[in-house]
Amino acid sequence: MDILETDAYDRRQRRNMSCSLLFSLLPFFLSAALYFYTWTPDTQASITHAGVKSAPTLLLAAVVLSWNGGQSVLGVVGGLVFSAVGDCCLVWPELFVHGMGAFAVAHLLYSLTFLSSRYSPESSSSFNLLMFLLLFLTGAGFYTYLYPFLQKAPDADLLLPGVGVYILLLTIMGTLAIRTRHTATMLGSLIFMVSDLSLALQVFKVMPPAEHGQVVVMVTYYLAQLLIAVGDVRAARSKDDYAKWKSS
Repeated sequence: MDILETDAYDRRQRRNMSCSLLFSLLPFFLSAALYFYTWTPDTQASITHAGVKSAPTLLLAAVVLSWNGGQSVLGVVGGLVFSAVGDCCLVWPELFVHGMGAFAVAHLLYSLTFLSSRYSPESSSSFNLLMFLLLFLTGAGFYTYLYPFLQKAPDADLLLPGVGVYILLLTIMGTLAIRTRHTATMLGSLIFMVSDLSLALQVFKVMPPAEHGQVVVMVTYYLAQLLIAVGDVRAARSKDDYAKWKSS
């Protein structure tokens, strides 16, 4: 098989994989559409609402598990499952801290995944260092800006250190995603940061309630999780293809 035939074969394989992956993601898209169809600003907290809200994330976990197997349980699959727990907790405002804790574990699992051999990072570059610096400055600046509003919260003693740790874990996750140089993974992690920061502005009353504030948070959230899941599947496939090529 010459180089042209090999290249054509690789293109066919990537095309077939993309079609199969898209087909397996259809339940996620349908469940996300169901959430936005049923949600209204007046939606009451309930088990049903929590189930509908967390279903897209759990379906993404099932997709990643079906493609990557058990190796992803302590990685992106685990992060998606903990994110689903966080989704359920955030339905009830009194469980906000519990939800924040669940998402913190999710970010930790994502970070550990981005450090694994599945993601072969590019060598350190000035671009990486610049992005790391920008993200950490953004995280520190946002926490500083949020600090006076956290002090006014009823459970300020818990939120002041808790939110600080959470923003740190979120920032680390974003910087490690950039280190992988996988486009879907980088975009997903950065959009996740945007989603969380938008949610914080609303939860801690930094800005007045926006008409479509919750929609913005959830659209960016589902998109971020989708990109992280797809990025993990592609990273695993790329590693397997490289291993096959090396052994041939």
